[in-house]
Amino acid sequence: MPGLVSLKTPPDTPPLQIQIPNQESSSDPQNPKSRSSPIPRRTPSPSTSRVKPSPDRSSGKKKTPEKPKLDETALDNPDLGPFLLKLARDTIASGDNPAKALDFAIRASLSFERCAPEGEPSLELAMSLHVLGAIYCSLGRFDEAVPVLERAIAVPDVERGSDHALAAFSGYMQLGDTHSMLGQLDRSIACYEAGLKIQVEALGETDPRVAETCRYLAEAHVQAMQFDEAEKLCKKTLEIHREHSAPASFEEAADRRLMALVCEAKGDYENALEHLVLASMAMIANAQDHEVAAIDVSIGDIYLSLARFDEAVFSYQKALTVFKSTRGDNHPSVASVFVRLADLYFKTGKLREAKSYCESALRIYAKPVPGTTNEEIAGGLTEISGIFESLNEPEEALKLLQKAMKLLEDVPGQRGTIAGIEAQMGVMFYMVGRYGESRDSFESAISKLRAGGEKKSAFFGVVLNQMGLACVQLYKIDEAAELFEEARGILEQECGPYHPDTLGVYSNLAATYDAMGRVEDAIEILEYILKVREEKLGTANPDVDDEKKRLTELLKEAGRVRNKKTKSLENLLESNSQRTKKEGTRRWAGFGFKS
Repeated sequence: MPGLVSLKTPPDTPPLQIQIPNQESSSDPQNPKSRSSPIPRRTPSPSTSRVKPSPDRSSGKKKTPEKPKLDETALDNPDLGPFLLKLARDTIASGDNPAKALDFAIRASLSFERCAPEGEPSLELAMSLHVLGAIYCSLGRFDEAVPVLERAIAVPDVERGSDHALAAFSGYMQLGDTHSMLGQLDRSIACYEAGLKIQVEALGETDPRVAETCRYLAEAHVQAMQFDEAEKLCKKTLEIHREHSAPASFEEAADRRLMALVCEAKGDYENALEHLVLASMAMIANAQDHEVAAIDVSIGDIYLSLARFDEAVFSYQKALTVFKSTRGDNHPSVASVFVRLADLYFKTGKLREAKSYCESALRIYAKPVPGTTNEEIAGGLTEISGIFESLNEPEEALKLLQKAMKLLEDVPGQRGTIAGIEAQMGVMFYMVGRYGESRDSFESAISKLRAGGEKKSAFFGVVLNQMGLACVQLYKIDEAAELFEEARGILEQECGPYHPDTLGVYSNLAATYDAMGRVEDAIEILEYILKVREEKLGTANPDVDDEKKRLTELLKEAGRVRNKKTKSLENLLESNSQRTKKEGTRRWAGFGFKS
């Protein structure tokens, strides 16, 4: 009987955060804002140039005040638009009344639109729409910001010179940030690419400001787990900065940290280590102790991946000393190093030390220092849950994931991260035999991934496969077959037909077809799997022998009237339950996804 195979999911990266642009100087093809990218869990630190203020998390829940009636004739005054726009900016800067700022920005946009020369693009209108979109985002009303910013993009004519190019570039980047906050990474990347194209046409391909935008786009590709595209952009960024920046510059260090992230994700650990060491040397030359410590943590991660455990411990302890002395014993950065040490000691068989470090990290997250964000705490809890899962304590892991979910419920732009946590919870529920809750968790994760444009990623295919496994346990065989078929199509496209994950879904689909009585379809799939495994692993491999036995059994059954469909399903469940649970214990780390 063909067996069900649980897949290891690819690593996750946290989603992009929205930039609420400074209204006096929007993103600019001649001076793009530097932004600090979030650092995915268990990965090297990427660029530190993408710091963005978080939107107001509570104001989005407030009732929108009724808009005052506008005096239509007053809007025809050409002096009114600039005046209202200045009032909107001043109100934003004061932070007093965002609803009033929104009203000023709406009226300013209406005034600019009425006063604009017919048939002529108005840069003032585009600017006011950028401000209006930013205010909507600060209120957490991202869906309302999207049409405003789409309209802002349509106003400038890039053929009319650099001012129009600046307005179009700024609009695309702001719209990309907004889509990112909605979890729509594919649309976000499309906007960034359009903005980059305009900037390159305006400034040329080797301008340092183009490099900043390339790095920003590369970070978005990393978060979407599109590492080949990210690597190309990182190389271009490094080339530009080598030409225009001094040796060991901050810009080059940021580029190398991001390149290390990409190399690690692709399994190229030696190159990742080389980039991190060069980045560390640049930060040492600039006396940036905190940055050096952060890079040391990333270097420790690479050593851990290479099983160079002593060197990993040294790097982690070195970073820990700096973080404790400069930020205090209860800072989240200290907790993050504890989590890494816990993972290291688990992998070296020192389970008591691993659990002790987990408990130390949990004490810090339980009483966070002022300024610690919910995202930081949730990310840490998700990481620790993975270690408890490895320690065979799934119930404790579930509790931590549920706490992480609760922390992120009201945080904008965390759809992808929440989907990753729900997928992890689905695995945990499966491991403890709570198959109905497992299926529900996977279903919720899948709906969020579909809404966020992730329906073609390898991770999405993996989650579909996991939900199919849960459906099999619930005897929902038709639903399981549909999920496996969809997963097969995605993984064939993203990973190729010979990838182990794709072959695992093939095996699951063959088992399901057999349970449904579609013996010929099951035989066809198993023959293909056997052929591939023989080519890749050799005929003496135990996995190949196992596939041969399964295929032989099916061929025998196909030679007579099939009357053991129920038994086929029971065999499918019994023979693969333990195997799937073992596979499910592989670490899912959170998406912003690490799952």
